[in-house]
Amino acid sequence: MANRQSKTLTDQIAKYADMFSAMGTEPRLRIMQLLLSAHPDGLVVGEIQNELGIPSSTLSHHLDKLRAENLVNVNRESTFLRYKANTEALREVLQFLYAECCMRNRALKPESIIQLCK
Repeated sequence: MANRQSKTLTDQIAKYADMFSAMGTEPRLRIMQLLLSAHPDGLVVGEIQNELGIPSSTLSHHLDKLRAENLVNVNRESTFLRYKANTEALREVLQFLYAECCMRNRALKPESIIQLCK
């Protein structure tokens, strides 16, 4: 049983590492920030491009990387692609970090995290 739990935790950590890696470039982090600011409606590709000034081929690459790690969802609307931040995936990765830093070893006080968000 302990071995199975260890494998599950290892798999989760690998998944979260891939998610952080996907967000680990300035353009992708800017895309995530922009999509979160447009939540829950999201934005079509042209709106993201206009806002961030990223060439379309480069933007497509960044969006594909974020989508591959389940950080964004995409829906087709006629001839447009609408991207939305996957808030459930973000909640999951933030919850993982929160549990380690604020609950298990109390490296940070939970109030200090909440205070940053206000």
